[in-house]
Amino acid sequence: MKRLQVQNLCKTYIVNKRQNNVLRNVNLVIEEGEMVGIMGPSGSGKTTLLYTVSGMDTVTAGTVDFFGRELSELDSNAISDLRLNEMGFVFQQMYMLKNLSIYDNIILPAYQSQSGKSRTERKKINDRAKVLMQKLGISETADNDVNEVSGGQLQRACICRSMINHPKIIFADEPTGALNKQNSIEVMEELNRINEEGTSIMLVTHDMKVASRCQRVLYIEDGDIKDEITLGKWGETTDKRTRERQINDWLIQLGW
Repeated sequence: MKRLQVQNLCKTYIVNKRQNNVLRNVNLVIEEGEMVGIMGPSGSGKTTLLYTVSGMDTVTAGTVDFFGRELSELDSNAISDLRLNEMGFVFQQMYMLKNLSIYDNIILPAYQSQSGKSRTERKKINDRAKVLMQKLGISETADNDVNEVSGGQLQRACICRSMINHPKIIFADEPTGALNKQNSIEVMEELNRINEEGTSIMLVTHDMKVASRCQRVLYIEDGDIKDEITLGKWGETTDKRTRERQINDWLIQLGW
């Protein structure tokens, strides 16, 4: 079965000789093509969970099975290759190289991949970048510098970049956190569309409207998953208000 499976995941930091258990025996499964939201209070371990599950941080104990490969068994180079080729990342802070155009930022990860060295392959990459930018409505920004576009356009460019290597899953950490309401809606519509096309998404958010667009939402508190709610796939006929009300009522019961 193709899935991301986490078992008994623990993450401990030592601060001033004191042990800080940020994640405590976390268990979760994200099926292929599923969109899962992670919610919880500040300091609950949401971002740490995303970082350990994606191999950006090491685990203290437990296992992370990434679509058939155990991350703890891979060396740092193998994990870097895995992140480059099979994972996509979208963050609240839109990290892009300021000396490159929007288009060049998008194609850069694919050019760095093992298959992106040949002229033939780079032509395919260039074509894919153009298609992605067209789908996300930012074709006109291709030659712009990073500081010459709006926040919404920049985040959509980050989504294009996250998709350039055909990832199995996108890890999104507060992807709408720095955006206004309209840009947030547009970015989430794109993530829903990408998910509809088959890419799994693990998304950390504090926003109920964002969470309501996920197929399933997990609630983490004190480093442990306390509960979850299943909303089903998002679609064109989805009743947005009903889903938001479901999330709201669920969070209230949990003491949000």
